[in-house]
Amino acid sequence: MDHSETQDTSLYRSQDQTVATWFRSGEPWIWVTGAAVAVSVIAVVGLLLILAVRGLGHFWPSDIVQFDYVDARSGTQTVVAGQLADSEQVSLEQLSSSGLALDPSLGDIRRRDLIKTGNRDLTGADFRWFLYERMSTIEKPEGLMVLERREWGNFYGYLLAVKEAGVTVTEQPPMVFSEPVWEEFRSRLQRALDLNETIQDIEKNDTRALNYRLEQLRLDERALELNENLDSQLRQRESARIAEARAEIAVKYDVLQETLNDLHTQIGRDSFTAITVTGQEVELTFAKVVHALLPNQMSVLEKVLAWFAKLAEFLSEEPREANTEGGVYPAIFGTVLMVLLMSIMVTPFGVVAAVYLREYAKQGVVTRTIRIAVNNLAGVPSIVYGVFGLGFFVYGVGEQVDHLFFEAALPAPTFGTPGLLWASLTLAILTVPVVIVATEEGLARIPRSVREGSLALGATKAETLWRVVLPMASPAMMTGVILAVARAAGEVAPLMLVGVVKLAPALPLDGNFPFLHLDQKFMHLGFHIYDVGFQSPNVEAARPLVYATALLLVVVIAVLNFSAVNIRNHLREKYKALEH
Repeated sequence: MDHSETQDTSLYRSQDQTVATWFRSGEPWIWVTGAAVAVSVIAVVGLLLILAVRGLGHFWPSDIVQFDYVDARSGTQTVVAGQLADSEQVSLEQLSSSGLALDPSLGDIRRRDLIKTGNRDLTGADFRWFLYERMSTIEKPEGLMVLERREWGNFYGYLLAVKEAGVTVTEQPPMVFSEPVWEEFRSRLQRALDLNETIQDIEKNDTRALNYRLEQLRLDERALELNENLDSQLRQRESARIAEARAEIAVKYDVLQETLNDLHTQIGRDSFTAITVTGQEVELTFAKVVHALLPNQMSVLEKVLAWFAKLAEFLSEEPREANTEGGVYPAIFGTVLMVLLMSIMVTPFGVVAAVYLREYAKQGVVTRTIRIAVNNLAGVPSIVYGVFGLGFFVYGVGEQVDHLFFEAALPAPTFGTPGLLWASLTLAILTVPVVIVATEEGLARIPRSVREGSLALGATKAETLWRVVLPMASPAMMTGVILAVARAAGEVAPLMLVGVVKLAPALPLDGNFPFLHLDQKFMHLGFHIYDVGFQSPNVEAARPLVYATALLLVVVIAVLNFSAVNIRNHLREKYKALEH
């Protein structure tokens, strides 16, 4: 071997040693970990962007296009108007297999647009696919309006006339825009919206309060019938009181009914006629319209304001049209309330269990077995907890509670049916292993010298635990609560068995005693996503709402977690000095 070969061998050996040293230093794993974190962050940000673009874009008042379309099957030409909902590229082979005869010389890939044409009550469907190559005379007329209705979805067409009690007040020629006619239309629509708001306020608050009082009187009367040991004079006095209260409620109910009848008469006074782009005339009442817009005339600022108004409605109103229109406020309220109740229930139970295992239980086989069982419970499928909650809480505890405290309401169940309380307890059982493990780890990190110092100063073990150990372990407890909230807020499967429903007519928190009604069913954002995405009869209309509601659920969970994180950071700073 000559000198040059010896140098090459030494060089390769030196490089191998350098690479081996680099691997032994652990630096490659740092790069791998950093790359994994970067990929995860990119994936999360990408997911949020998709949810935001597809969900929030649904509320943007896009322009209405009108065009002539030649059907590829029948060859007939029709006029179409609507808003562009989606666009995609489709192969010629796929279109030909569906029975469409197309010219192959135009290429193998064709564009087709999904147009929200509305007018479902007239055409049977409010979304249709159109081949772009068969569209012609595409324009955006200024007078073309979109009406969001309480039923049958959107209406697209031109305003013809405004009527009062069947008499035409003002009108305009077909497919021609007149500013005075539109202003008259807007003013009467606002009047109808104000009247409808008054009607809903009476029905939700006043009428519901009277119905609640009537139900309480019915239960009082039933309790009198069941109480055989009650004195006859007292029974008569109670019966007279109930009858008097019923008569008083009946008078108030008649007054409210007269008011509602008068409001319904007023709101049904005004109507209008409109014409579709195909020439069909329809007459609608203002009571059926929620919003009226002329998107083709709106400036960017006006569209931004309309977008914010629509988003505010989504966050503050009740759902309509099988949850495909309106808002999700009851679902937001139910999700947050359930998570708060679950946190209140799971925290004490989890902390007490962790304190016993770490501070009081004898460390042996039994304790180790319990810890293994707790860790295994965290991996049990959530639907199993739902079945447990249904069987134990609803059919077991709930029925016993009804027989003990709500006998007058039987056979109608009060707590013997799924509700807010059982849903919160079920999720508390589901998340308690997380709180136990996190709290126990926090207790283990507290130095033994701290406990011994407290005992040396004359404090008892209980005082040391309450005044020193638990405050120092509170950040770890909050960590457990954060993890519990993150899991519980997104659970759907167990809630379907123990309390959540598609639509709840009343919130579980209101002005009627006892104010917080733990026996009521409630709405949940997670179940709302499932229902709209998989159970909706109008898939195309529901799709953007799935994205919007999913983004909202992420935001709600983030807000709850950030609130808990801030509390944890405050506690950590407060007790940092004691740890040292």
